[in-house]
Amino acid sequence: MTAPSYADKPWLDLLTDAQKATLRPDASLVHALRRVAAAVPDRDFLAYFDGRLTYREADELSDSVAGHLAARGLERGDRVAVVLQNSPHFVLAVLGAWKAGAVVVPVNPMYKSGEAGHVLRDAEAAALVCSDRAWESYLRETAAGSPVRIVLTACELDFQTRGDARVLSFERLPDAADADDLTAAARAGHPAPADRDPAPQDVALISYTSGTSGTPKGATNTHRNIMYNAERQRTGLGLPAAPVYFALAPLFHITGIVCQFGACLNSSGTLVLAYRFEADVVLDAFAEHRPHYTVGPSTAFMALAARPSATREHFASFTVISSGGAPLPPALVEKFRAGFGPYIRNGYGLTECTAPCASVPPHLEAPVDPVSGTLAVGAPGPETVVRIVDELGAEVPFGEQGEIVVSGPQVVPGYWRRPDATAETFPGGELRTGDIGFMDARGWLYVVDRKKDMINASGFKVWPREVEDVLYTHPAVREAAVVGVPDGYRGETVKAYISLRPGADTAPDAFSSYCRERLAAYKYPRQVEILPDLPKTASGKILRRELRSRRQDDGQ
Repeated sequence: MTAPSYADKPWLDLLTDAQKATLRPDASLVHALRRVAAAVPDRDFLAYFDGRLTYREADELSDSVAGHLAARGLERGDRVAVVLQNSPHFVLAVLGAWKAGAVVVPVNPMYKSGEAGHVLRDAEAAALVCSDRAWESYLRETAAGSPVRIVLTACELDFQTRGDARVLSFERLPDAADADDLTAAARAGHPAPADRDPAPQDVALISYTSGTSGTPKGATNTHRNIMYNAERQRTGLGLPAAPVYFALAPLFHITGIVCQFGACLNSSGTLVLAYRFEADVVLDAFAEHRPHYTVGPSTAFMALAARPSATREHFASFTVISSGGAPLPPALVEKFRAGFGPYIRNGYGLTECTAPCASVPPHLEAPVDPVSGTLAVGAPGPETVVRIVDELGAEVPFGEQGEIVVSGPQVVPGYWRRPDATAETFPGGELRTGDIGFMDARGWLYVVDRKKDMINASGFKVWPREVEDVLYTHPAVREAAVVGVPDGYRGETVKAYISLRPGADTAPDAFSSYCRERLAAYKYPRQVEILPDLPKTASGKILRRELRSRRQDDGQ
């Protein structure tokens, strides 16, 4: 009997009939919105604390945003950077930009000026949508050094009246003279510009992710990429009709925009937004809105489980809970199930494959590898091919480790204006993930390590060089190296090793504070250790691998 090969797709036997069905998704989420707004116009699309927006209202408001952008000179193919938390403004800005024929550039609102400025310049963003507070505090100055010529600001107190002080503890700012108000633009009743509907092959998102050098580069997610995964979510999760989704993952992240926003809209469901993650606010929203589905990193579920107020009733409404973006420990899955009932379903994906490329089918539980103790991340879809290859690109047998490579309808065509990086990462259109894993003979995929030095802190990617570059600007630093170290809550956290300049006498905590002022909160080193010298090769290159080994040898 011939042994199975990856081309045989052994994982097909793990899938339900619905998951194996051929998909013919709509051209874009714009078309999906119009379809749902015509079919169920009065159904709630967005729930934001005590506020509600129906599908009809969301369609009309995003039409007006599109019309406003076009009237301000936005042209088809222009880039619109969106720097917002989980509020209705994010959804309206994204849909409005797409209706205007533009490309959306989601930007992490935790970015500092330098990080956001790189994205604005690299994407050549013509328009910027951000909170009024971010505009006043740093983005006005940041945008001045970029191609941005259209600015819309938003106050996230709009579209609700509850004003939950746990997350909405700010006040409305006066209107800015150099920016338009997003809510006012949405309510102005502008018609959407004609003949700008996106085509399936058009770029929908430029989603920035770090490359091997640590310099962020933009993955070009097309409307076809997004709709394929949104449709896979709709048909494969087994949710009830008119499902309620809770946006646990941030919408600026590919998981949030595809597996929550896109999948919910495509399923004619209601998307519950709570601005940002705050455990007690999330639990209250679960009790109020009774969601059927959510997805988030394992750290979010750890935080929820740790709250004294959390009960089984908070999670009783869920049909499916998924985890992605950070390693999911098997012990957490079992502890969560014992305490609260639901089984957390693992998943695996990257920005370059538009979020998921493998997930645990709704009728199965993921096995745990008996050797490594690793929980399987799931099974690929029917049109997806996942292979495990060695360093020469040859397939390794089932059960052997190698690099995970992915091809399928969700894989992006490449990186924004980076033909060199595209050729390296997508040879022949196949995504070389840089992750190390293996597949068993049944088709279960396991991720056991990362090929490169990327640090995964609470689902966010951190590249050592970016942190090192900041450390090297400190006057006391002679040498610096950054590595990821295990962390019981965050999965991994950032640790810096530093040697000081002669005569310097700076405490380790000072370096953490220094980086915290210049980097997003998840990037700065929580741990700093000062050494006389850092280990190097004969040519002077600092050896990160020896620093990782040193930590293990010391038993820290």
